Amino acid sequence: MVKPAENTPLAELIGGLLSDVTGLLRKEIDLAKAEASEKLSAAVSGVEILLIGTILAIGAVGVLLSAVVSGVAALFVAQGFSEPTASALAAIIVSVVIGLIAWIMIRRGLAAFRRSNLALERTTTSLRRDVQTVKDKL
Repeated sequence: MVKPAENTPLAELIGGLLSDVTGLLRKEIDLAKAEASEKLSAAVSGVEILLIGTILAIGAVGVLLSAVVSGVAALFVAQGFSEPTASALAAIIVSVVIGLIAWIMIRRGLAAFRRSNLALERTTTSLRRDVQTVKDKL
């Protein structure tokens, strides 16, 4: 049978409150662990696929850029440049253009990463609710 609150000793009330708060904190920690694990699992599987795709894309881009350099060098040879000069000039031009594109994309990617929200929303909301509950009990 539940005792009325007015007949319960203060020490017992404080002990019950501490027990409730401790249990609540344990549940919050469990929630945070579960939520972080869930997000980490999703991120890891995405990273694996992204890594394989990136490796294949790097190979494809390397072959494509080699063809572009050869094509630009052929244009320079047709304009009267010597073969070594045309090849060197074509490689420099293609490298500078691709380097600028890469720099722009890296800056945009870093800016998007800084804007991303990696917070644990459910845990934060639950913690705020629990803090308010503890305040109300006190």
